[in-house]
Amino acid sequence: MKRAWKHDARRRTAFLLMVASGFAGLGYQIVWTRQSALWLGHEAAAVLAMVAAFFGGLAVGALALGPRIDRSPRPALWYAGCEAMIGSWSLLLVLLLGPATGWLLGRIGAQPTPAWQWCVAFCGTFVLLLPATAAMGATLPAMERALAQMHRRGASIAGLYAGNTFGAVLGVLAAAFVLVPELGLVRTASVCATLNLLCAMVAVKLFAEPAPPEPEAVAAHGAGALWLLAATGLLGIGYEVLVVRVLSQVAEDTVFTFALLLAVYLVGTALGAAAYARWWVGASDPQRLRDRLLRALAAACLLGMAGLLVAEPLQAFVLHALGASMGAALAAEAMLAVAAFLLPTLVMGALFSHLAISARAAGVSFGRALGVNTAGAAVAPLVFGVLLLPALGPKLALVLVVAGYLVLSSRRAWVAPSQWLTAGAALALATWAPPLAIVDVPDGGRLVRYDEGVMATVSVVEDAHGVARLHINNRQQEGSSATRLADARQALLPLLLHPAPQRALFLGLGTGVTASAAADDTALEVDVVELLPEVIEASTYFVGESRNPRLRLIAGDARRFVRATPNRYDLIVSDNFHPARSGSGSLYTVEHFEAVRDRLAAGGVFCQWLPLHQLDLDTLRSIVRTFITVHPHGWAMLATHSLDTPVLGLVARKDGNGFDVEEIRARLSGAAMAHSPTEYGFVDDLAVLGSFIAGPRTLARFAGNAPLNTDDRPVVAYLAPRITYVPDSLPRDRLTALLREVEIAPDELLAARHPTPLDAAWAERLAAYWTARNRFIEAGRDVQPVADVQRMLAQVREPLLSILHLSPEFRPAYDPLLRMAISLGQVDAVAARGLLAELQRVQPSRHEAAQALRELTGHAP
Repeated sequence: MKRAWKHDARRRTAFLLMVASGFAGLGYQIVWTRQSALWLGHEAAAVLAMVAAFFGGLAVGALALGPRIDRSPRPALWYAGCEAMIGSWSLLLVLLLGPATGWLLGRIGAQPTPAWQWCVAFCGTFVLLLPATAAMGATLPAMERALAQMHRRGASIAGLYAGNTFGAVLGVLAAAFVLVPELGLVRTASVCATLNLLCAMVAVKLFAEPAPPEPEAVAAHGAGALWLLAATGLLGIGYEVLVVRVLSQVAEDTVFTFALLLAVYLVGTALGAAAYARWWVGASDPQRLRDRLLRALAAACLLGMAGLLVAEPLQAFVLHALGASMGAALAAEAMLAVAAFLLPTLVMGALFSHLAISARAAGVSFGRALGVNTAGAAVAPLVFGVLLLPALGPKLALVLVVAGYLVLSSRRAWVAPSQWLTAGAALALATWAPPLAIVDVPDGGRLVRYDEGVMATVSVVEDAHGVARLHINNRQQEGSSATRLADARQALLPLLLHPAPQRALFLGLGTGVTASAAADDTALEVDVVELLPEVIEASTYFVGESRNPRLRLIAGDARRFVRATPNRYDLIVSDNFHPARSGSGSLYTVEHFEAVRDRLAAGGVFCQWLPLHQLDLDTLRSIVRTFITVHPHGWAMLATHSLDTPVLGLVARKDGNGFDVEEIRARLSGAAMAHSPTEYGFVDDLAVLGSFIAGPRTLARFAGNAPLNTDDRPVVAYLAPRITYVPDSLPRDRLTALLREVEIAPDELLAARHPTPLDAAWAERLAAYWTARNRFIEAGRDVQPVADVQRMLAQVREPLLSILHLSPEFRPAYDPLLRMAISLGQVDAVAARGLLAELQRVQPSRHEAAQALRELTGHAP
């Protein structure tokens, strides 16, 4: 009785140890993958290399250490040693990972070929992580051996695998929702290391008894069992890769999205293994059960595909049922994951347990079985993500997964009608189901272009009015043909702030309009770094096939390029990356801003554009504080006066000095550009400097004590999704709220570099321009656009005239009144003449109102 109680306690303890070990293992995977990507890049080659290195280490550990564990009379000591190695090495990596990945970055270079980048990233991370990953791969086989004397042969495998996988679920969720946002990457790794060391100590104390020797093989069918384990590992992770790509076109693609998808995948696997341990261990006909599980898995994958086909209405139903909240939005994404993953992964967990136990019966150690299965999983991202997905599309690639499971069945399985029914259903889906290319095309619109890339899908969609928009994964809009003016201003504003730029770097391409506008300057050489090759190809729809010879396009990761290039730039402009999208938050960290500063030439200008329409003010405060930590003398400006899509620019000079008005005037008059700056609204120095809204003092006050966004603690990636999931305000409201909190004085912008005392009269004009700009934006917030010019004037006439009385040079108020006055002349000539006369009195230096008045009356006023 006492012995049975002791065995039960050990089994429960072993289960808890596997939970803790799984928790730590997934925590490490998240931490190390993110840390490595910060240095080695987010290109497909680098990401796949890091995934392969991690899984490859697990496979090596299981294959290399498994036989030694099987021969050892003290497998518990092996388990304890592995856990201690994982914890100790992870603590050592706190010191090693930064310098080591930095050295690897130097070996990769600024513009590597994909093969070279993959080779360096794989070999480097494989060697760097191997002591820990190999030990991880051996923990489960070691614990299984330690419990061998308490179970019938192989029966502990499913239970331990379920516990380890359940721990991985907890690790994923804890890392995404608690540990990384609250503690950062290094401290999260330290928490995981503590768990490993505790597991080691508990194992040494409670599993001190020697295990019985591993019996000799009783069968000679190990090769077939290993082939099945490798193939199912490949197909299982292949299914995950494909489903995640499809759901990225429906879900918001944040750090929480990835965590939920992975958690549901692991939950299903754990439940499947637990169900197998409870009901199917010791089946009388293992081959028949294997065939049934393979057939069930093929059918479950077909049902998962059906879930993908209804992903959008399913998400809409959940959101409608639960209401608008972040919890509801996350629940909707979790439901998408359940629909696509739960049934297939339930069967995957049971199938792996069955195959591992069957392999054990065939004389194959559990360590070898686990290692071969993990090795198959390691190559799945390459096979399915790089080769099959772009070539076949997600639908046919998923059908191949289903076919793969059916092919693995024995000949006897094909006698069953359900086998043929499942195969027929797969063929029907392949033939008649719509492609899993989810693109929102508006009524009357059309899909112009669709590219299925290795990392994302890129589409160009045109609406009924002919406005084309560039989308990544059907979610993130990268610009449109309707925003050419705004996009071009994002290049010209920083460009005009430098007295004589010769070389510029643009981080992010989008539609290509911004970089192309900069390349119009005949004295400027422009480098553009864009992560997705498909975006580079799609940009030709917006800027044409013929490239400006001064424009050099580079497919690569912006962070990695900035660190690796030896070049110095007079101007660096960073695109307004959506901070909530997975990976984009790393472009707003202290470390990245420091790297950008180091790439600036003497007197160089850096401009970081921010999509205020996609940011809440709390997230903006963190980004601003991060920016001014590196550039304490920075400023903020607006690209345009748009209320619906406001774009904020953070600007700094490397030398910390201000701007010279005379230099800006010289740039405006002497710029050798194909299109004059006046075409974009930059008619004078006031129009350029009037874009600024905040100086160093007010930026510091606005940022306050907001948390810094760093590589170790990426707070922006966890703050930004809130407004993505549940917008709590309109962009115009956030813009006006921002303008009420910030201010700027002429001396903050100019005095540091101005060679002569600041012209007081000009400074007053600039201050009046800023005040007029703020009132213009405030007045426009509640304007309702209407086609009737008289009704429109009733809303805006007096506010705009009052703004012009404040600053007659504020053209954004003058120009719309002039256009409306000309239109009004067709229906009410008297009122039109009165408005034109008022415009002439307010701004006599401009001749447009006088000319329109002459045309309306037929004589000079």
